[in-house]
Amino acid sequence: MVQAVSKLLTFDEFLEQYPEDGGNYELRQGRIVAMRPTGLHEQVAALIARKIDVEIERLSLPYFIPRTCLVKPYQQGEGYLPDIIVLDKQTVVEDPYWKKKSSISIGKSAKLIVEVVSTNWQDDYLTKLAEYEKFGIPEYWIVDYKALGGTRYIGSPKIPTVWIYELAEDEYKEGKTFTGCDSIESPTFPELKLTVDQLVKAGT
Repeated sequence: MVQAVSKLLTFDEFLEQYPEDGGNYELRQGRIVAMRPTGLHEQVAALIARKIDVEIERLSLPYFIPRTCLVKPYQQGEGYLPDIIVLDKQTVVEDPYWKKKSSISIGKSAKLIVEVVSTNWQDDYLTKLAEYEKFGIPEYWIVDYKALGGTRYIGSPKIPTVWIYELAEDEYKEGKTFTGCDSIESPTFPELKLTVDQLVKAGT
């Protein structure tokens, strides 16, 4: 007996079929995938968002952090739900996906994306790094607070590391790494006061 193969979804079909159960989902290779972060993962993301929000408010910047926002990359059959995304109020209104679907399809709609690393670390270090670069996200953080990434990235013995990539002429410059008591240096928020140790503590 031949088993029917389920149809792979486009991003628009994904939005139409997005489960209304309160969960978080991404589109990966045309299939809906549930995103189930741990509580510690959420604590780390919450600390970063809180610190960035302070800077947005303090400097009266035209940015905001939405509760959820899906990203439609150039890769077909993909749709990402970043742990944190900072949107630009002045440009996101031009994005055809924003008002109706709380999603973006234009890189300039965002100023910064943060991904907090989980066990599927290859997604953040490889897949999303490449896709966010092509999409034109100006700044991308990989927050590996549990040192889950491969040794070719964070060395041996592994230590918690934050990577920051900045877009220049449509390509990410070599990522800057921060560890231990290093203060994270964000091009978008140069006066941000946050260390890697603080993130590690938030995730314990």
